Amino acid sequence: MFTGIVEELGEVTAVEILDDASRFRLRGPVVTQGAQHGDSIAVNGVCLTVVEHEGDEFTADVMAETLDRSSLGALTVGSRVNLERPMAVGERLGGHIVQGHVDGTGTVIERKPSENWEIVKISLPADLSRYVVEKGSITVDGISLTVVDAGPDYFTVSLIPTTLDLTTLGLKQPGDPVNLEVDVIAKYVERLLGDRATAGGAGK
Repeated sequence: MFTGIVEELGEVTAVEILDDASRFRLRGPVVTQGAQHGDSIAVNGVCLTVVEHEGDEFTADVMAETLDRSSLGALTVGSRVNLERPMAVGERLGGHIVQGHVDGTGTVIERKPSENWEIVKISLPADLSRYVVEKGSITVDGISLTVVDAGPDYFTVSLIPTTLDLTTLGLKQPGDPVNLEVDVIAKYVERLLGDRATAGGAGK
């Protein structure tokens, strides 16, 4: 489990295209401290497993399913990525509960800079819109953010200078894809209410 608080802005150093997967080598001096084979690291919000670790770099295999459902397939050598290690038991939950399981991708529509922050508008797949509400939480490229405005096919977030400086959202331009993970609590509530409605109907 992750919190959506990015630990560092890493970099893709190599990409190997396999038959039904890709292998990425990524540099991240912070997240590789103490890393071992089998550990999890979130890369742009996608939970990946460390295959190899040497120095400040690690490799991870990404299967076709993940490449199809996320924006990782668009990464090339030199791409910057958000990196986060799993939350340790007993640590503060600085963002919100993030699983590292991407629900879909959106696209940066526009950016509106101001003196102290920037509003970013992002497209939202129709099947995810019901989980996104104003002042609710959403994960964008692994970053825990608060929704400012929620429309039927878009949402906006307000980014402070720290987020712009230390994450990929400071680099994304209109047309660029981003990974989206909605609040898992909303999905559980929907499922529970649906099951209750079905059970109630069956008993009538």
